Order: sequence, then C-alpha cells, then structure tokens
Amino acid sequence: MSRTKKEYLFIDGYNVINQWQYYRDVSFNIENSRNKLIELLVEYQAYNGLIVVLVFDAHLVKGSQEKREMVSGVEVVYTKEHETADSYIEKQLDKIGRYENVKVATSDRAIQQIVLSRGGVRITAQELILELEKTKKDIRIETDKPKQKGTNINQIIDKETLNKLEKIRRKI
Repeated sequence: MSRTKKEYLFIDGYNVINQWQYYRDVSFNIENSRNKLIELLVEYQAYNGLIVVLVFDAHLVKGSQEKREMVSGVEVVYTKEHETADSYIEKQLDKIGRYENVKVATSDRAIQQIVLSRGGVRITAQELILELEKTKKDIRIETDKPKQKGTNINQIIDKETLNKLEKIRRKI
C-alpha cells in the first residue's frame, strides 16, 4: 500500500523579501517585512493544506544557533551561524526531496538547479507572490459568497416582496 506524499513549500525568506517591493517596509524594517510575509504564508498554507517552511539566513550572526518556531502552522527557521537558507533547504531536499512533493521558492538560479536535481520543483519569488495573491483573492471570493444555510432573507428577496411580507407579519 503506497502512502500519499506530503506537499512541502520551502521559501528562502530574505531572497523573497529582496525580490518583492511589496514586502519592503517603508522604514526598511526587516522585522515588519518578515511578519508581512509570514502573515500571507499562514493564509496560503491553511487554504492549500500544504506544509510551509520559511527559512531566514542567520549565517552572518555571530554565535547564532538554529532557531525554529511555528507561527499558526507555518514553520519559520532561522539558520545557524555559517549556514545560509540555501544550504538549509538543500539539506532538507537531500532528506525528503525524492520521497515527498517539494516546491522551493527562490530566485537564486544556483539553488533552483539544485532543487531540480534533487527531485523538487522550483518557483521564483515573483511566481510565489502571484500564487499568494491568487490565494488571497480566492479566499475573499469564498468568504464573500452568501452561504445557503443562514443566508439573510433580504439577500434573496426583492425589497417590494419584503415590504409585503412585513405588512403581513404586522397584521398577525
């Protein structure tokens, strides 16, 4: 019996932030940019049902230890000193790339080639933002649709009919 493959999306966080004007905070506050990206990815992973791993470089931070945290279902990883997001993602691909469905979002051509050679799928930062925007639009459409159960009567019946019903109701 074969098991269903899990779907992963690994994202090189700073590569994405640097590629997308949308995430560059006006004050160039990198923390705000990270938080904006995480917020969109939380919605994205919840809607699409895949495992999202967002990786940020901390390789230039002296004495930095690898740090992982879960933010509403999205795994956020800060690499250890001397480890880039690319090398972290590469190691993960070595572990699961041939066994699971893995997609990597980065505009770095070298890591894109590594992703393909290790059984993954690559998308650019620009392609990821288009996916995130489409998902946000799809969510908005879904939540704006009136639901059959619990729909307000004035969304279904015209104003004239509503007025007639109201007159009948008042007579009772």
